[in-house]
Amino acid sequence: MIKKMKKILDEIEKLNLGKIERDVLLKKYTTYKVGGVAKAIIYPKNVNCLIALIKLLKSNNICYKILGNGSNVLFSSRDFDGIIIKLDLFDDIEFLSGNKIRVGAGYSLIKLCMMACKKSLAGLEFAAGIPGSVGGAVYMNAGAYKSDMGYIVQSVKVLTPELKIITLENKEMNFHYRSSFLQTHPGYICLEVTLKLNKGKKEAIEDVIKERKKRRIDSQPLEYPSAGSVFRNPPGMFAGAMIEELGLKGMKKGGAMVSDKHANFIINYKNASSEDIKYLIDYVHDEVLKKYDVDMKIEQEFVNWE
Repeated sequence: MIKKMKKILDEIEKLNLGKIERDVLLKKYTTYKVGGVAKAIIYPKNVNCLIALIKLLKSNNICYKILGNGSNVLFSSRDFDGIIIKLDLFDDIEFLSGNKIRVGAGYSLIKLCMMACKKSLAGLEFAAGIPGSVGGAVYMNAGAYKSDMGYIVQSVKVLTPELKIITLENKEMNFHYRSSFLQTHPGYICLEVTLKLNKGKKEAIEDVIKERKKRRIDSQPLEYPSAGSVFRNPPGMFAGAMIEELGLKGMKKGGAMVSDKHANFIINYKNASSEDIKYLIDYVHDEVLKKYDVDMKIEQEFVNWE
């Protein structure tokens, strides 16, 4: 397998499909700062290179994973015996007429929020503290402050499992609370997004962003590696409040801890392993289920645990 992988990586290099980093520590690419070693990370130059890369990997039965900013995934400590694909170079941005923005999947969501603010475009303020890529945000239907991507996405250009490029309109994306078409249809890859925003006043948009930044600093453990909220809020309930009522704030496993600042955050406070974090996620989930008969949905995606 090692020889086969080396041969394939050498071929990718020869074909000049994009930059390759070999034997990569995944903790450098996830906000939890944990994970094993991946055989390689590849940054395709463009859509044609991405298609050629996936064809090559599929024909050689090599598994791959599209990774955004690593802000909502938990890799195990095991080596990832495949290829990580990052779309960082899919970062074109274009401001269109009608308060629209066309932006690549690899663009930073926070940076996009600030760019929209500079152009006096409102509607993205909720995203000012979400450390994901645009593609990852669409996949998760990321949101905060009672808004999410589903409210502002007009259309999404995707690559299908058959490696065809198509455009899905907002309704076809089936956006719901922290959910989208992309989550329920594995193999579809977000390439580009068109957003429809509203004309606003730059100063007012800046004020909202500043106020929410202060709220995050005051209420969230931003000084530690984490992946944001671990559990989705059940209808009419707050995950953090239930966890706190169970007295689980401050609970530790190895170097991981249920934050004593916000109970719906699990933090890597002291060189935690992936397994430490997963233990706490599973434990908290099961305790809430026992006490409240509520099956909380986990926001993070578990990768390479089989």
